[in-house]
Amino acid sequence: MSHPIQLNGFHHVAYRCKDAKETVEFYQNVLGMDFQLAIAEDHVPSTGAYDPYMHIFMDAGNGNVLAFFELPEQPDMDRDQNTPKWVQHIAIKVDSLEALEAAKASIESHGIDVIGPTNHGIFKSIYFFDPNGHRLELAANTHTSEQMQELHRVAPDMLEEWSKTKKAPRHAAWLHEKIANDK
Repeated sequence: MSHPIQLNGFHHVAYRCKDAKETVEFYQNVLGMDFQLAIAEDHVPSTGAYDPYMHIFMDAGNGNVLAFFELPEQPDMDRDQNTPKWVQHIAIKVDSLEALEAAKASIESHGIDVIGPTNHGIFKSIYFFDPNGHRLELAANTHTSEQMQELHRVAPDMLEEWSKTKKAPRHAAWLHEKIANDK
């Protein structure tokens, strides 16, 4: 199977925000992201539709950009009510468990509730919400290259079993054991 498209990572990932200024301040002050640029138009370039917007871009490190749109003339933003709050989230990598613990303390110092660290076997993470209601996750990898190779190897079998049963496959039993033993 050939792959004619050569991807080179995300240019940016965009979400909606309630207030562009408040969002920039949160990501600057709480997560230390650099505010890279803003684009504002009255008409959507891809459709030509009148819909004033402010599009802001935040540097998430390593060339990753997290962007937001404020849409003042659209109905108030909401989330998908049929999807649990924990499902849709923005996960950002930190370099170590020490960095994760330091981030948790820093975020909590802003009066923000933080869940975790939560052990996922191959990484540990913390969770909290931004002012727009977007769930954020900071994650520190704890895996070995052998563990990742094994997970990659069993991924097709896990997907196939899930597709048939809609129950959690146990192909990576060592991962579940590691999570249980690390608690």
